[in-house]
Amino acid sequence: MRKRMRTGKVRSLPELSVEEMSHCLVSVGRTRDMAAYERLFRHFGPRIRSYMMKRASDPALAEELMQETMMMVWRKAELFDPARGNASAWIFTVARNVRVDSLRKMRRPEFDPDDPALVPDGPEAPDVQFEQDENAARMRSALSGLPEEQAELLRMSFFEEVSHSIIAERLDLPLGTVKSRIRAAFSRLRTALGENQ
Repeated sequence: MRKRMRTGKVRSLPELSVEEMSHCLVSVGRTRDMAAYERLFRHFGPRIRSYMMKRASDPALAEELMQETMMMVWRKAELFDPARGNASAWIFTVARNVRVDSLRKMRRPEFDPDDPALVPDGPEAPDVQFEQDENAARMRSALSGLPEEQAELLRMSFFEEVSHSIIAERLDLPLGTVKSRIRAAFSRLRTALGENQ
């Protein structure tokens, strides 16, 4: 805040010392001290706006980011620890984070509910559904023709998407044995599916 002297010149309020900044921020955090917050706002508001202007070059955006920063200072003041750093560094870290979040939001594409990519596919055509059902029946038939151990390995590996190492653990088998049995089962399955065509 500036005060006019009788000479007509504008003079600034005295700067806050490092200790005063920390004291004000601690007071805001502990007791929600409005007077302390106002002092911080008057001191840091113009500085943060200037900081944002240097990076955004849009006065309206700089003002908005300054306001958001000072609201974040109000909300998170209790997290400030004067033993870990000074208030100015803490507040400018908040400002930087607000700016980074703003940039992320601007880069993120807007959700458009009318985007054709987001419209669910309609029901499958009857011939496509018939073919899928037929393929599923062929797969079940081919799997039932495999020895139970091989069918189980294929179910775990391909349908349940269990890794080979976890299959080896579950079945108490060496990893190499699991891999070779899966390859053998897959080969038999391929042959069985080829015969069913």
